[in-house]
Amino acid sequence: MGLAAQASGYQVTLWGRNPDRVEATRALGLNATTDLAEVVEKADLVILAVPVGAMPRLAGKVKTHLRKGALVTDVGSVKALPHTMARESGLPFIGSHPMAGSEQTGIEAARKDLFDGAACVITNNQGRPDSEGAALEKFWQDLGCRVSFMAADDHDRAVARISHLPHAMAVATASAALRSPEDESLAAGGYRDTTRVASGDPSMWAEIMVENRAELTTALEDAQNEIREMLEHLANSDKKGLQDYLAEVKLRKENPIHPHE
Repeated sequence: MGLAAQASGYQVTLWGRNPDRVEATRALGLNATTDLAEVVEKADLVILAVPVGAMPRLAGKVKTHLRKGALVTDVGSVKALPHTMARESGLPFIGSHPMAGSEQTGIEAARKDLFDGAACVITNNQGRPDSEGAALEKFWQDLGCRVSFMAADDHDRAVARISHLPHAMAVATASAALRSPEDESLAAGGYRDTTRVASGDPSMWAEIMVENRAELTTALEDAQNEIREMLEHLANSDKKGLQDYLAEVKLRKENPIHPHE
């Protein structure tokens, strides 16, 4: 994000606790420091790029140094909890979720084109002024994102199905497939494409799943029902029924319904 914002003409300073990682960030050509006050006091926009669970501890420190008229956003994968944090801490906050990334982690994987064409959801549950929402929208658009606005609860329900469930299913698929590790030598594109995100950071994904557990649980239960239906067709050697099921899902995937269009 720092690389993309700097390439788009923004003046960027990153804060981090670890001096070694701050040095690695500077090596990428970015301003970085371990002094939080130095960063926040000069900023028009403060972006909390930390795990959602760490935001409440950071919020008080940020608020102490926040200049008048500045706005705070985040990049968390869930939105209800950051808005609760903002309400309780009194931060001028609008949530953001740029839906970009990969299974790679760390500064070494950073690239400035990460957000090109990516969807970004903005959540303004605090009812901040429209001018602030428009400024934040422009920021993400300048980084290359396609921006939409949603309520935080609607966002969490949607990402449980199109982001968190696919990750959980990739993990389950990889785990089941690797019960016979010797078979991995035969794996081709299907296995790699289906399980790629299972290589994501376990600590980050465990936090995301727990933070959105209610919505993810519902999505996983629906996935269970889909697997049950396939198992039933297999148990009955019902080739026609299985083919019809596969054809129906293929059709829905290739011709999705967009209720907001």
